Amino acid sequence: MELWILFGVFAVLLLIGVPIAFCLGAASFAAVAYMGLPPLVVFQRLNSGMSVFSLLAIPFFIYAGDLMVRGGIARRIVAFAGSLVGHIRGGLGQVNIAASTLFGGISGSAVAEAAAVGGLMIPQMKARGYGVDYAVNVTSMAALIALLLPPSHNMIIYSISAGGKISIADLFTAGILPGLLLALALMTTAYFVARRRGYPTEAFPGLVAVAHLAAVAVPGLLLIAIIFGGVRSGVFTATESSCIAVLYALLVTVLVYREMTWRDFVHATLGAVRTTATVLLIIGTAAAFSWLMAYLKVPASLVAWMNAISDDPLVIILLLNVLMLLLGTFMDMGPMIIITTPIFLPVAQAYGIDPVHFGVIMVLNLGIGLNTPPVGIVQFVTCAVARISVWEAMRSIWPFYFAGLLVLGLVTYVPAISLWLPGVFR
Repeated sequence: MELWILFGVFAVLLLIGVPIAFCLGAASFAAVAYMGLPPLVVFQRLNSGMSVFSLLAIPFFIYAGDLMVRGGIARRIVAFAGSLVGHIRGGLGQVNIAASTLFGGISGSAVAEAAAVGGLMIPQMKARGYGVDYAVNVTSMAALIALLLPPSHNMIIYSISAGGKISIADLFTAGILPGLLLALALMTTAYFVARRRGYPTEAFPGLVAVAHLAAVAVPGLLLIAIIFGGVRSGVFTATESSCIAVLYALLVTVLVYREMTWRDFVHATLGAVRTTATVLLIIGTAAAFSWLMAYLKVPASLVAWMNAISDDPLVIILLLNVLMLLLGTFMDMGPMIIITTPIFLPVAQAYGIDPVHFGVIMVLNLGIGLNTPPVGIVQFVTCAVARISVWEAMRSIWPFYFAGLLVLGLVTYVPAISLWLPGVFR
């Protein structure tokens, strides 16, 4: 009965539109009250969920990403990407994906990437005669690349949700090849869709122009090497690298590009504070919710249920993927990782699946949910930029969904895609 109350209260509040943090908190209080436990337990778990040093990396990376957008780094990265791939069929669509790949290695956030790259590219694509649905679909799916490339916020959340026992450096490294594979799959899809619709290519600007744009973008792109190299080599932790990212972003935008105004700085700071408050409240209430599920032995029950279905690891990982795909359509990614990691990770490990490999699967899987209504936040952001309805974009997104699911299948059943590179660096 306790589980029915926990999940029932959560589901009802979610369906009537209550913010996710309050859904998690109210459901936890209701279950605790029914079980006769002191309500203080929820506050203790909420506080312990937020009081994790590694979580400091998330607001600082968010802050760094906002500074880069407002300080001109994103615009220069888009220009450099355009010089590299704009001449391929579907020119601006290819530029969009390439820019998302480069910017994703700096921001680590799908929402930040969708807002930054989408704000620059969608108006240009509309003006050049591209279908607005095509512009939205390319932007929203390309934004998922940021979830896999370092410094992915969600990889950090996954590590913390797993008890802090999984190396963030290994997770950062494991996401690189899947992220690049996703970029390649989306560029291929964009090419064929653009060819079928008759979209144009952009003129190749010449090697001299490419070299010039690369030189201009280098100060921003160097941050990728600083973050990954520092964390991977052990010079600094992921949390320390986030602080370095903020300082570096300020130096580049103020002293090198000289585009950061006081007004931009204030807006970026306030935006980071608001986002941090929201994220930490969700993480805290999700931690209380997760503790209750562990207390009620949900992971053990799930393992027993799956054992009754099959003992084949290939079937089990397929079932986990289907469950995550379904759940990802109804809840935002951060809370979902915090809630489901303590449930699904023990199941995956019981069947011999490497926790680093499973982390990449989970992040990519739930990332696809960010583009799936009713809680597809990336889809909502890009549609808001393009000023079209979500349903108008959804009608033609299926080729890009198929590309994402194909990459998910490859990453799931070919562990070497995720695990080879971390093995090289060990």
